[in-house]
Amino acid sequence: MPRYTYERLSAQDNMFLLMERPNVHMHVAATMIFEAGEMATQEGGVDIDRYKRALESVLHQIPRYRQKLRWIPLQDHPVWVDDRHFNIDNHVLHRALPRPGNLKQLRDLAAYIMSLQLDRSRPLWEMWVVEGLEGGRFAVISKTHHCMIDGASGVDLAHILMSPTPRSELPDPVPYIPRPAPSPAELVRDEIQRAITLPLQATRNFTRFTRQAEDLYDELTKRARALAGLAGWAVTSASETPMNGRLTPFRRFDWLNTPLARVKAVRKALDCTVNDVVLATVTGAVREYLIRRRVDPSAIEFRVSAPVSVRSAKEKGTLGNRVSSWIVQLPIDREDARAQLEAVAAATREMKSSEQALGVDMIMKAAEWAPAGLMALGAQASSGPINSIVTNVPGPQFPLYCLGARLVAMYPQVPLLDDMGLGIALFSYDGQLCWGFNADVELVPDLASFRRGIEDAFERLCLAAGIGPKLDPPRATNGSPKAAAAEPASVDVPAPE
Repeated sequence: MPRYTYERLSAQDNMFLLMERPNVHMHVAATMIFEAGEMATQEGGVDIDRYKRALESVLHQIPRYRQKLRWIPLQDHPVWVDDRHFNIDNHVLHRALPRPGNLKQLRDLAAYIMSLQLDRSRPLWEMWVVEGLEGGRFAVISKTHHCMIDGASGVDLAHILMSPTPRSELPDPVPYIPRPAPSPAELVRDEIQRAITLPLQATRNFTRFTRQAEDLYDELTKRARALAGLAGWAVTSASETPMNGRLTPFRRFDWLNTPLARVKAVRKALDCTVNDVVLATVTGAVREYLIRRRVDPSAIEFRVSAPVSVRSAKEKGTLGNRVSSWIVQLPIDREDARAQLEAVAAATREMKSSEQALGVDMIMKAAEWAPAGLMALGAQASSGPINSIVTNVPGPQFPLYCLGARLVAMYPQVPLLDDMGLGIALFSYDGQLCWGFNADVELVPDLASFRRGIEDAFERLCLAAGIGPKLDPPRATNGSPKAAAAEPASVDVPAPE
């Protein structure tokens, strides 16, 4: 069977499969809220058949969504093969909230969906279309296994599925002709041939590297320093906290909106990056949360993994994972918000100069030709001896539409790694920063308290930057917050350049 009929998963993609267990879910998810617009039916629901047709019309651009896993015999390594029995009804599911559904009910439903494992006998994705949300809105809860996408490729996918204009025409779907799947014997034969050629490929790659390096000694020194710095983190364990421990299969989910103009105003006033503002905000919230849980923050080394995309320009639009990470120790021992931000900014500058992300990327590339000895180390380096994850993915700063329905907000969910009770994901979209908080139900039973801590910590940063307080968002007649898009982009601070 020709090799074009299947694709072998990279070592990093396979790592996310190996990390998954019944209580550790490795799917990336998001809750998207739309104004129904032209998607509304006369009965007040959502035209689910039209949504499915629209999705089918773009699936030819993302062939991975019609592929499933198949394992190479005698190895714990999978390949992607076309699913000849693909049926979109198995992946686009329709649910309704009791009308008028509120945001708490939607969050509870999203948490329930996140607590369910994906079926590995089918393509590893689902989209739950949820109607009945108050204010003439509906939601789409997407769930995709991390072995298929990372944050950056997930944003590329959103551009494929949605449009920057409210057009609602439906193109004809491209006929799906699945490729024949390879036999077990063919997979074994190809794997043997691959193993034989690996030393030659490694030699060619090193030769190409030496030719392209402007200063070979400097480049080798930089990479050795990156690996040494990564090893320094790996040999020491993270501190025990109430937010870390044995996971259950069940999750809580909450979210928050922050005007992006205020975040950028803090960045400009305090001379740092947007990501520094995010990490400093998390620092303040973690400190206050641990104090409420009767833990002394000065006795804790609280580390977070901050994923860093290493996707090149030519890889833009491709699925799979091209991500490394920083391991950042949050300065939760400091009480002052400005001091926290200054410490975070200094730490991230050190991460950039030490090329720590390069070390993780090198390990994952090495695992492609020596997976037996390096796969476990690669998994440890990617998650690290950490307490939490904070991932921040930039998105489009203009409205997106799905068949004329305007996307109001998108709240991302990052999977929890083993012994990690809280994960924080952010997505910037159309003038707002959308926070998504994914938590274990037992390790973080008071997630709403932590979310309020994020709000308070950010306001303390605004105060340190000399920025006025945020006004409360307008309220709907039934007492629930209006759509995030109705919130002002800024209050008394002009939007920075």
